[in-house]
Amino acid sequence: MTGRAVTYESRTIGVAIARPPGEVYAFAAAPENLPRWASGLGTGGARDGDVWVSRMDVGQVRIRFAPRNDLGVLDHEVTLPDGTAVTNPMRVVPNGEGSEVSFTLFRLPGVTAEAFQADAATVQGDLEVLKGLLEG
Repeated sequence: MTGRAVTYESRTIGVAIARPPGEVYAFAAAPENLPRWASGLGTGGARDGDVWVSRMDVGQVRIRFAPRNDLGVLDHEVTLPDGTAVTNPMRVVPNGEGSEVSFTLFRLPGVTAEAFQADAATVQGDLEVLKGLLEG
């Protein structure tokens, strides 16, 4: 063994949604719906092939979701204007007759504890908006 792998502090944030997993997945996987619930990914955007391009405070970002699947995997890679790519694990899984949506947030190098907490609060708020839209 050559050494230990580097890991980051993480937090998994989730919300229960009283809708079937297939419906939750279909809505959340459609990039056109992102501006309606994912404030952390900007307030608008457009498709560019299989990528969603959005404008944020930091500039233009590119969002690529995992290929459509039957497992509820909504992992997505966000490429920032400087070329940095951040992978965001996200899942929709059955929870009784409804769903549980989870998002794992990593505290990357250079991110302060306060910024990490603010990012977590943004993700929680976004998931609550998603819940509100789907439960109507």
